[in-house]
Amino acid sequence: MAERKSITVSLQVKELMYDITNKAYLTGKAREANGMDYKASSNMQASEDEENSYQLRRSLTTAFSGLKSILGEYLDENKTTTDNLLTDAVDSDGILTLGFKMPSNYNSSSVDAMGKGIHAYLVDLTLSEWFAISNPADAKYYSDHSVQSLAVVEKALYKRSRPERPVYDNGEFGVTT
Repeated sequence: MAERKSITVSLQVKELMYDITNKAYLTGKAREANGMDYKASSNMQASEDEENSYQLRRSLTTAFSGLKSILGEYLDENKTTTDNLLTDAVDSDGILTLGFKMPSNYNSSSVDAMGKGIHAYLVDLTLSEWFAISNPADAKYYSDHSVQSLAVVEKALYKRSRPERPVYDNGEFGVTT
């Protein structure tokens, strides 16, 4: 019987936070260019300042926890307690890690798609919560996009390799040549 494959997805919180704040900035600039009041567009542009950062990090922690539940079928975790604190890795710009135990026929070429999809999902869901507060008109776009990102993750999670046909030696199973 073949062994299960161990897959690890590691995400740098600094990269997630940069992507979140950069997309909020670009969205705000685009809205201003399309006629939104400069003050309103400025308020929707998230920053790493304390008053913005805490909300973004809280939303990121919530998105990550929810993702672990969604991907739980293959997630290799034995945590049995929880609390309402920010995840240490999120609070300290550390690394978020997901370890999976996959079937032996898991197609490892899908690992990158899974990692990039998880990154996109977390960014999109965090932005959705941010814009629900700062600019509700944009919240739906990021919420919808997070669903698309999750579909990429799930497709990558369920990729399997085709089985290989066995090769037999002469004389095995009574076959002779």
